[in-house]
Amino acid sequence: MATPPNRRSGYSRRAQYSTFFGYLAGVLGALIGAALLFISIGNPGIFSGPRAVAMQAAEPAGSGTARTREAGRDVIGTIRGYALAGSKFEAMRKELAEAKVRLVQAEAVKAENRRLKRLLGLATMDPKPVAVTRLISSTASSSRRYANIGAGEAQGIAKGMPVRSPLGLVGRVVETSRSSSRILLVSDSQSLVPVRRSTDNVAALAQGRGDGTLQIRLIDLGINPLKKDDVFVTSGAGGLYRSGIAIGVVTKLTPDGALAQVLSDPAATDFVLIDKASALTAPPAPSASPAEDGP
Repeated sequence: MATPPNRRSGYSRRAQYSTFFGYLAGVLGALIGAALLFISIGNPGIFSGPRAVAMQAAEPAGSGTARTREAGRDVIGTIRGYALAGSKFEAMRKELAEAKVRLVQAEAVKAENRRLKRLLGLATMDPKPVAVTRLISSTASSSRRYANIGAGEAQGIAKGMPVRSPLGLVGRVVETSRSSSRILLVSDSQSLVPVRRSTDNVAALAQGRGDGTLQIRLIDLGINPLKKDDVFVTSGAGGLYRSGIAIGVVTKLTPDGALAQVLSDPAATDFVLIDKASALTAPPAPSASPAEDGP
């Protein structure tokens, strides 16, 4: 029969003391833990001071961790913002351009209404467009500026009719077929449109320069009253274009007027509206009565 293992620490006093103090530390730890447990149950607030000290000591580490989390969220948000910034900026830029044009057109209409009410006591209404159609194509590099639209004689389109988009005047119809038409863009060198400044009655002529810009030539020469960012609208003179359609915004002043950027870019236009010529929509002049024809 095998002898049982010797569980004694032997004759080494160091080993005996180590074992004794280990047991003693365990017993004391259990007693101290039990005492602290009973004290905390009987008086929960007695350890608030040490807890506060511990919380204060841990506060810098906690603050650093919180800042790290916030920085991580900021970095993710920044990356997401950069990823979506392009599309959001383009959408906002388009909305802003449309809003500015609509505001200018509204101001022009108000000014026109005030002028007509002072002179005639009448108010005008925007005519119903003859057709709304897609702008199929436009010239990009030729010295002449034309565009094609998907409506023609079958839809009531005729030569001379103005063509506009939500941003402003595009041009006028010069050729028609059964189901399509060709328009002369306002940026063409052969295009000449009577215009005025949207905020007052400064009259001028807008002539295309063949590069997407307009030459604004003042009718009354003298001190040039124009400023950069002035918006010009059709004046209604000549009976072709009705008054108040936005056409261009001034980008540079010249001795006899200014250079302007066309507001309605055909390359960025999907659909256009075709109106009747202003002279075609004007009411006929009243005829003289028989009593007035006599002596």
